[in-house]
Amino acid sequence: MAVRVRIAPSPTGFLHIGTARTALFNWLFARHEGGEFRLRIENTDTSREVAEAVDQIQDSLRWLGLDWDGEHTFQLDRMDDCRKVAEQLVADGKAYSDDGAIRFRMPNEGSTAWDDVVRGRVEVANETIEDVVLVRSDGRPTYNFASPMEDVWDGITHVIRGDDHISNTPKQLNIIRAVGAEVPVYAHAPMLFGTDGKKLSKRHGAQAVEEFREAGYLPETMLNFLALLGWAPDGETTIMSRDELIERFSLERVSPSPSQFDYAKLDWMNGVYIRELPLEDFAHRLVLWLGENGYEWDAELVARTAPLVQEKIAKLSDYPGFAGFFFGDVEPGAADLDGGGPMLAAAEETLASLEPFEAEAIEAALRAAADGLGLKPRQAFQPLRIAVTGSRVSPGLFESMELLGRDVTLSRIRAAAAVAA
Repeated sequence: MAVRVRIAPSPTGFLHIGTARTALFNWLFARHEGGEFRLRIENTDTSREVAEAVDQIQDSLRWLGLDWDGEHTFQLDRMDDCRKVAEQLVADGKAYSDDGAIRFRMPNEGSTAWDDVVRGRVEVANETIEDVVLVRSDGRPTYNFASPMEDVWDGITHVIRGDDHISNTPKQLNIIRAVGAEVPVYAHAPMLFGTDGKKLSKRHGAQAVEEFREAGYLPETMLNFLALLGWAPDGETTIMSRDELIERFSLERVSPSPSQFDYAKLDWMNGVYIRELPLEDFAHRLVLWLGENGYEWDAELVARTAPLVQEKIAKLSDYPGFAGFFFGDVEPGAADLDGGGPMLAAAEETLASLEPFEAEAIEAALRAAADGLGLKPRQAFQPLRIAVTGSRVSPGLFESMELLGRDVTLSRIRAAAAVAA
């Protein structure tokens, strides 16, 4: 039988990064095995908020590059089917009515067990499993009934999900067996923790895929990083392309131990991916990110600055703070310019008639001016950097001056000199 897996997020908001990791494991397994990856929305109502969340979930999956097979489905569409099955279970003596609801009759003796691909053999005493509600008194099926039934109807062969669902598995197994269906293979991936060893939460940082997108991470980075949260091909390889991830992925290499979400490592990895982008692609992504986040900056100038920042930033969101001086005025502080007056004056005089006004010539002329004042490069260029860029940390000073042009550069140097006087 061909592999068929699914991801079934609840439409309660943005796609959580943990759900995205689970979706990725399902997607990689399906693509590696030449099978199908399905998207199911586990909704129980049709409110506008749910509709918006469904769109956001799909946008996040598409951004990550996780394409699904066929149309996405809704739990709500199967409610009548669930009620019919529940009524049949009552007729068969496998379920019973309870204050308007329908409960499943769990076995009282023995145990329910399954061979989990990630965690190995799992066995639960039946006496510890309560008679779960299948259908509420208002007619809505519960998660523990609708989810396994949909797995049956959809022909799901493998259920790959977070290990917070382990307690649900024996209940769902008994329900599947009660309707005479084939039980899927289960694989419970480890939970995500912060570097402090506690369950990943808002206190650690971004939580939703959309937040990481807005923070300037690349989808290739997120795909690679998420794949390594609980899975590793060999314990050594870190940077892997989409195709390599598909080729090497296996459920047997998923670890049962909690996985640590290291934001510092994510920043490092994103920097690696940014530096590997072709310059034109990098510039294009900068322009798109800036537009998506409300920056109405000249796209041509952004592209011209791209070579100056590509080696310096870890996230696309670093760009405004690092290169924003190209697009607006700067206001250097007097304290930062303290002692820089002589060099600022010399730079103004040197650059006023310099030809050509290009980085190489600018550097040579300013170094000569610094030597004439007996200043070391750091002493000479720091006040100039602050005057021109407004910061102690910036792209290359001389290249920045060239891009800004003579008029803007001299205007900023004069303004800074007045502040430093």
